[in-house]
Amino acid sequence: MKLSIASGKGSTGKTLVSTSLAASLYSLGDGRIAIADCDVEEPNSHLFFPDRTLLEKESCQVAVPVIDEELCTHCGKCSEVCAYHALAVLPGTVLIFPELCHGCGACSIICPEKAISEGSRSIGEIFHARSGGMDIVWGELALGEARTTPLIKAVKQRAQGDTVIVDCPPGTSCSMVESVRGSDFCLLVTEPTPFGLYDLDIALKVLDKMKIPQAVLVNKSGVGDRKLYHYLEEKKIPLLMEIPLDRKIAEIYSQGEIFVLRMPEWKERFVELANRIEEMIACCRSL
Repeated sequence: MKLSIASGKGSTGKTLVSTSLAASLYSLGDGRIAIADCDVEEPNSHLFFPDRTLLEKESCQVAVPVIDEELCTHCGKCSEVCAYHALAVLPGTVLIFPELCHGCGACSIICPEKAISEGSRSIGEIFHARSGGMDIVWGELALGEARTTPLIKAVKQRAQGDTVIVDCPPGTSCSMVESVRGSDFCLLVTEPTPFGLYDLDIALKVLDKMKIPQAVLVNKSGVGDRKLYHYLEEKKIPLLMEIPLDRKIAEIYSQGEIFVLRMPEWKERFVELANRIEEMIACCRSL
Protein backbone atom coordinates (compact mmCIF):
# COMPACT_ATOMS: atom_id res chain seq x y z
CA MET A 1 0.00 0.00 0.00
CA LYS A 2 1.26 3.44 -0.93
CA LEU A 3 -0.50 6.01 1.24
CA SER A 4 0.08 9.74 0.83
CA ILE A 5 -0.56 12.19 3.66
CA ALA A 6 -1.35 15.61 2.23
CA SER A 7 -3.19 18.86 2.92
CA GLY A 8 -4.16 22.05 1.18
CA LYS A 9 -2.22 24.21 3.63
CA GLY A 10 0.77 24.04 5.93
CA SER A 11 0.88 23.33 9.67
CA THR A 12 -2.14 21.04 9.70
CA GLY A 13 -0.22 18.05 11.10
CA LYS A 14 0.85 15.96 8.11
CA THR A 15 4.14 14.94 9.70
CA LEU A 16 2.46 14.24 13.03
CA VAL A 17 0.05 11.87 11.27
CA SER A 18 2.72 10.32 9.01
CA THR A 19 5.14 9.50 11.83
CA SER A 20 2.40 8.33 14.20
CA LEU A 21 0.90 6.06 11.58
CA ALA A 22 4.30 4.62 10.65
CA ALA A 23 5.24 3.99 14.29
CA SER A 24 1.88 2.36 15.03
CA LEU A 25 2.08 0.01 12.05
CA TYR A 26 5.72 -0.81 12.74
CA SER A 27 4.86 -1.85 16.30
CA LEU A 28 2.68 -4.62 14.84
CA GLY A 29 5.72 -6.20 13.18
CA ASP A 30 3.63 -6.95 10.10
CA GLY A 31 5.62 -6.18 6.94
CA ARG A 32 8.16 -3.52 6.02
CA ILE A 33 7.22 0.09 6.72
CA ALA A 34 8.81 3.04 4.91
CA ILE A 35 8.37 6.80 5.15
CA ALA A 36 9.10 8.98 2.12
CA ASP A 37 9.37 12.64 3.14
CA CYS A 38 8.63 14.53 -0.07
CA ASP A 39 8.58 17.98 1.50
CA VAL A 40 12.05 18.45 0.05
CA GLU A 41 12.24 22.17 0.85
CA GLU A 42 11.99 21.50 4.59
CA PRO A 43 11.93 17.76 5.38
CA ASN A 44 11.50 16.87 9.04
CA SER A 45 10.05 13.34 9.34
CA HIS A 46 13.51 11.88 9.94
CA LEU A 47 14.02 14.14 12.98
CA PHE A 48 11.43 12.10 14.89
CA PHE A 49 13.66 9.00 14.64
CA PRO A 50 16.82 10.00 16.57
CA ASP A 51 18.10 6.41 16.56
CA ARG A 52 18.21 6.37 12.76
CA THR A 53 21.30 5.08 10.95
CA LEU A 54 22.16 6.75 7.67
CA LEU A 55 22.62 4.07 5.02
CA GLU A 56 23.10 6.13 1.89
CA LYS A 57 23.35 9.69 0.61
CA GLU A 58 23.41 10.51 -3.06
CA SER A 59 23.08 13.49 -5.35
CA CYS A 60 19.95 14.01 -7.43
CA GLN A 61 21.05 14.79 -10.99
CA VAL A 62 18.97 16.42 -13.71
CA ALA A 63 19.77 16.84 -17.40
CA VAL A 64 21.06 20.13 -18.85
CA PRO A 65 22.23 20.94 -22.39
CA VAL A 66 25.90 21.18 -23.28
CA ILE A 67 26.80 23.22 -26.38
CA ASP A 68 29.66 22.26 -28.69
CA GLU A 69 30.71 25.73 -29.88
CA GLU A 70 32.76 24.26 -32.74
CA LEU A 71 29.64 22.69 -34.27
CA CYS A 72 27.12 25.37 -33.32
CA THR A 73 26.15 27.79 -36.11
CA HIS A 74 24.02 29.96 -33.77
CA CYS A 75 20.91 29.43 -35.87
CA GLY A 76 18.69 30.01 -32.84
CA LYS A 77 16.41 27.00 -33.29
CA CYS A 78 17.23 25.67 -29.83
CA SER A 79 16.07 28.84 -28.08
CA GLU A 80 12.93 28.97 -30.23
CA VAL A 81 11.85 25.45 -29.26
CA CYS A 82 12.63 25.84 -25.53
CA ALA A 83 9.33 26.41 -23.71
CA TYR A 84 11.14 27.46 -20.55
CA HIS A 85 13.51 30.04 -22.09
CA ALA A 86 16.55 28.20 -20.77
CA LEU A 87 18.66 29.11 -23.82
CA ALA A 88 19.44 32.45 -25.42
CA VAL A 89 21.34 32.60 -28.71
CA LEU A 90 23.45 35.73 -29.15
CA PRO A 91 25.89 36.60 -31.92
CA GLY A 92 28.79 34.21 -31.46
CA THR A 93 27.57 32.47 -28.30
CA VAL A 94 24.73 30.57 -26.60
CA LEU A 95 23.74 31.37 -23.03
CA ILE A 96 22.35 28.54 -20.91
CA PHE A 97 20.25 29.15 -17.79
CA PRO A 98 20.37 25.75 -16.07
CA GLU A 99 17.89 26.70 -13.32
CA LEU A 100 15.21 27.17 -15.99
CA CYS A 101 15.97 23.96 -17.91
CA HIS A 102 13.45 21.12 -17.46
CA GLY A 103 15.61 18.52 -19.22
CA CYS A 104 13.04 17.78 -21.95
CA GLY A 105 15.74 17.33 -24.64
CA ALA A 106 13.87 19.30 -27.31
CA CYS A 107 16.89 21.50 -28.00
CA SER A 108 19.17 18.55 -28.76
CA ILE A 109 16.53 16.97 -31.00
CA ILE A 110 15.93 20.07 -33.10
CA CYS A 111 19.57 21.13 -33.46
CA PRO A 112 20.44 20.65 -37.17
CA GLU A 113 24.18 20.48 -36.43
CA LYS A 114 23.86 18.00 -33.50
CA ALA A 115 25.83 20.49 -31.46
CA ILE A 116 23.87 19.89 -28.24
CA SER A 117 24.56 16.96 -25.96
CA GLU A 118 23.20 16.11 -22.53
CA GLY A 119 25.06 17.00 -19.36
CA SER A 120 23.88 16.93 -15.76
CA ARG A 121 23.84 18.98 -12.60
CA SER A 122 22.76 18.38 -9.00
CA ILE A 123 19.60 19.94 -7.59
CA GLY A 124 19.79 18.35 -4.14
CA GLU A 125 20.51 15.21 -2.16
CA ILE A 126 18.59 12.04 -1.31
CA PHE A 127 19.03 10.41 2.11
CA HIS A 128 18.17 6.83 3.05
CA ALA A 129 18.22 5.90 6.74
CA ARG A 130 16.87 3.09 8.90
CA SER A 131 15.39 3.21 12.37
CA GLY A 132 15.08 -0.32 13.67
CA GLY A 133 13.51 -2.06 10.70
CA MET A 134 11.80 1.04 9.33
CA ASP A 135 13.14 2.79 6.24
CA ILE A 136 13.17 6.59 6.11
CA VAL A 137 13.89 8.37 2.83
CA TRP A 138 13.96 12.12 2.37
CA GLY A 139 15.29 14.74 -0.01
CA GLU A 140 16.92 18.10 0.59
CA LEU A 141 16.62 20.63 -2.21
CA ALA A 142 19.77 22.65 -2.90
CA LEU A 143 19.71 26.29 -1.86
CA GLY A 144 18.30 28.51 -4.58
CA GLU A 145 16.75 25.67 -6.59
CA ALA A 146 13.15 26.07 -7.77
CA ARG A 147 12.45 22.63 -9.29
CA THR A 148 11.29 20.12 -6.71
CA THR A 149 9.62 17.44 -8.83
CA PRO A 150 12.74 15.52 -9.98
CA LEU A 151 13.92 15.23 -6.38
CA ILE A 152 10.46 14.17 -5.19
CA LYS A 153 10.36 11.45 -7.88
CA ALA A 154 13.77 10.18 -6.75
CA VAL A 155 12.68 10.04 -3.10
CA LYS A 156 9.55 8.05 -3.97
CA GLN A 157 11.52 5.61 -6.13
CA ARG A 158 13.89 4.80 -3.26
CA ALA A 159 11.22 4.30 -0.61
CA GLN A 160 10.34 0.61 -0.76
CA GLY A 161 8.18 -1.40 1.61
CA ASP A 162 4.93 -3.29 2.09
CA THR A 163 3.48 0.01 3.31
CA VAL A 164 4.96 3.28 2.07
CA ILE A 165 3.76 6.45 3.77
CA VAL A 166 4.41 9.59 1.71
CA ASP A 167 4.67 12.78 3.78
CA CYS A 168 3.68 15.40 1.18
CA PRO A 169 4.53 19.10 0.98
CA PRO A 170 1.71 21.54 1.77
CA GLY A 171 -0.50 23.17 -0.82
CA THR A 172 -1.71 21.99 -4.22
CA SER A 173 1.19 23.00 -6.47
CA CYS A 174 3.34 20.75 -8.65
CA SER A 175 5.20 19.47 -5.56
CA MET A 176 2.03 18.13 -3.97
CA VAL A 177 0.75 16.71 -7.26
CA GLU A 178 3.99 14.81 -7.87
CA SER A 179 4.05 13.55 -4.28
CA VAL A 180 0.55 12.03 -4.39
CA ARG A 181 0.92 10.71 -7.96
CA GLY A 182 0.80 6.91 -8.00
CA SER A 183 -0.66 6.62 -4.48
CA ASP A 184 -3.27 4.00 -3.72
CA PHE A 185 -4.96 6.44 -1.35
CA CYS A 186 -4.56 9.99 -0.07
CA LEU A 187 -5.43 11.02 3.48
CA LEU A 188 -6.00 14.77 3.67
CA VAL A 189 -5.17 16.34 7.02
CA THR A 190 -7.07 19.51 7.79
CA GLU A 191 -8.24 21.69 10.67
CA PRO A 192 -11.77 22.98 11.36
CA THR A 193 -11.10 26.61 10.46
CA PRO A 194 -12.14 28.76 7.49
CA PHE A 195 -8.61 28.54 6.06
CA GLY A 196 -8.58 24.79 6.56
CA LEU A 197 -11.90 24.37 4.75
CA TYR A 198 -10.93 26.63 1.85
CA ASP A 199 -7.66 24.80 1.17
CA LEU A 200 -9.21 21.36 1.75
CA ASP A 201 -11.76 22.09 -0.98
CA ILE A 202 -8.97 22.86 -3.46
CA ALA A 203 -7.00 19.74 -2.49
CA LEU A 204 -10.05 17.51 -2.92
CA LYS A 205 -10.63 18.90 -6.41
CA VAL A 206 -7.02 18.13 -7.33
CA LEU A 207 -7.35 14.53 -6.12
CA ASP A 208 -10.62 14.11 -8.01
CA LYS A 209 -8.87 15.19 -11.20
CA MET A 210 -6.11 12.66 -10.50
CA LYS A 211 -8.69 9.96 -9.68
CA ILE A 212 -7.02 9.14 -6.35
CA PRO A 213 -9.31 7.80 -3.57
CA GLN A 214 -9.33 10.10 -0.57
CA ALA A 215 -10.61 10.68 2.93
CA VAL A 216 -10.11 13.29 5.64
CA LEU A 217 -8.50 13.42 9.07
CA VAL A 218 -9.32 16.45 11.21
CA ASN A 219 -6.48 17.61 13.45
CA LYS A 220 -6.86 20.19 16.24
CA SER A 221 -10.54 19.40 16.52
CA GLY A 222 -12.34 21.63 18.99
CA VAL A 223 -11.18 24.90 17.47
CA GLY A 224 -12.94 26.92 14.78
CA ASP A 225 -16.54 26.12 13.83
CA ARG A 226 -18.68 23.34 12.34
CA LYS A 227 -18.57 24.50 8.73
CA LEU A 228 -15.89 21.93 7.82
CA TYR A 229 -18.02 19.07 9.16
CA HIS A 230 -21.10 20.32 7.30
CA TYR A 231 -19.01 20.45 4.11
CA LEU A 232 -17.83 16.84 4.56
CA GLU A 233 -21.40 15.67 5.15
CA GLU A 234 -22.70 17.55 2.13
CA LYS A 235 -19.97 16.22 -0.17
CA LYS A 236 -20.17 12.73 1.39
CA ILE A 237 -16.43 12.71 2.08
CA PRO A 238 -15.35 10.11 4.69
CA LEU A 239 -14.02 11.51 7.97
CA LEU A 240 -11.77 8.74 9.31
CA MET A 241 -10.28 10.28 12.44
CA GLU A 242 -10.15 13.35 14.67
CA ILE A 243 -7.20 14.40 16.80
CA PRO A 244 -8.13 16.97 19.44
CA LEU A 245 -6.29 20.20 20.17
CA ASP A 246 -4.50 18.66 23.15
CA ARG A 247 -1.70 20.43 25.01
CA LYS A 248 0.01 17.14 25.86
CA ILE A 249 0.12 16.08 22.19
CA ALA A 250 1.48 19.51 21.22
CA GLU A 251 4.20 19.36 23.90
CA ILE A 252 5.32 15.87 22.87
CA TYR A 253 5.44 16.88 19.20
CA SER A 254 7.36 20.09 19.96
CA GLN A 255 9.99 17.98 21.72
CA GLY A 256 10.57 16.03 18.51
CA GLU A 257 8.90 12.84 19.71
CA ILE A 258 6.19 10.67 18.15
CA PHE A 259 3.20 11.17 20.39
CA VAL A 260 1.77 7.64 20.03
CA LEU A 261 4.90 6.29 21.72
CA ARG A 262 4.11 8.40 24.80
CA MET A 263 0.34 7.99 24.51
CA PRO A 264 0.04 4.30 23.49
CA GLU A 265 -3.77 4.36 23.55
CA TRP A 266 -3.52 6.19 20.22
CA LYS A 267 -1.63 3.32 18.56
CA GLU A 268 -4.78 1.22 18.23
CA ARG A 269 -6.61 4.17 16.70
CA PHE A 270 -3.94 4.63 14.03
CA VAL A 271 -3.87 0.89 13.29
CA GLU A 272 -7.65 0.98 12.91
CA LEU A 273 -7.23 4.01 10.63
CA ALA A 274 -4.85 2.02 8.40
CA ASN A 275 -7.26 -0.93 8.35
CA ARG A 276 -10.13 1.29 7.24
CA ILE A 277 -7.98 2.79 4.49
CA GLU A 278 -7.02 -0.68 3.24
CA GLU A 279 -10.71 -1.61 3.15
CA MET A 280 -11.51 1.52 1.15
CA ILE A 281 -8.69 0.78 -1.30
CA ALA A 282 -9.96 -2.78 -1.78
CA CYS A 283 -13.48 -1.44 -2.34
CA CYS A 284 -12.27 1.05 -4.97
CA ARG A 285 -10.35 -1.66 -6.80
CA SER A 286 -13.39 -3.92 -6.93
CA LEU A 287 -15.52 -1.30 -8.65
